[in-house]
Amino acid sequence: MARALRTVPISQIILDEEIYPRTGVNPKRITMFAENMRDGFEIDPIEVQIHPEYENKYRILDGAHRWHAYKEIGATEIPVHVITLDGVDPLLYAAKKAIGPLQLTEEDAKTTARRAYENNPRLTSFEIGQAIGRSRQAVDAYIVDLRASTELEIDLKIFRMQQLGLPQERIANRFSIPQRTLSDHLAKMPSLAIPLNADLLKGFTVSQVAQKHSWIEPMVWSLALEGKGDLQRFKALNWGLRTWDLWNWNDCLPREIFTPLNLSVSFV
Repeated sequence: MARALRTVPISQIILDEEIYPRTGVNPKRITMFAENMRDGFEIDPIEVQIHPEYENKYRILDGAHRWHAYKEIGATEIPVHVITLDGVDPLLYAAKKAIGPLQLTEEDAKTTARRAYENNPRLTSFEIGQAIGRSRQAVDAYIVDLRASTELEIDLKIFRMQQLGLPQERIANRFSIPQRTLSDHLAKMPSLAIPLNADLLKGFTVSQVAQKHSWIEPMVWSLALEGKGDLQRFKALNWGLRTWDLWNWNDCLPREIFTPLNLSVSFV
């Protein structure tokens, strides 16, 4: 992680709500900073990063109140540290800087934890908790529903690949997970099908079951047709069978074939 000190026009700095960990700013803190600036006190530069979407713009990582104070006193340029995060989540970096002067409120901590996990489900509860000043257990409670949804999505993808007959090693490589973790997912596969099979036995159509459980129809069909013979599968899919002695000739140029009597017959 690198930082560079420079002075930039205040108009080029943006407070990006996507990475700001608090709900709004505190007017009293802005007034305090503004008064200190007018009295000549030295203020630490704010921290920014180059905005990933807007050219010649920076977004605030730390120092939203100081930025507002500079605007309040009419400053046109301000000193900043331009930070290169090198893969560090900007939301969690901003949150960690924010809890220095004042802890996040419970609602802000919860919102930040959920946003961070949605941005990167690979983040652990410990990593998120360190940034927002909360315990791992608290973070677990914040994101329990998001984690369950993510786990179910992964389970369904693994189920689909397993139904296609892909080897476990290939599935593990596809998700960049250890073989042991994949085994934990595979252990849940039979339980995934229980509620769907129950609905199929009740007479619900494949389309209805797919819609009810948010599965794609081909995956439900793989359950509905499991263990059935070809005739049963064709019947369920409403496919007709054609015998070998049924021929359908397409329109084409005249051609000759030879009958067993060696007579030339022309078909048009």
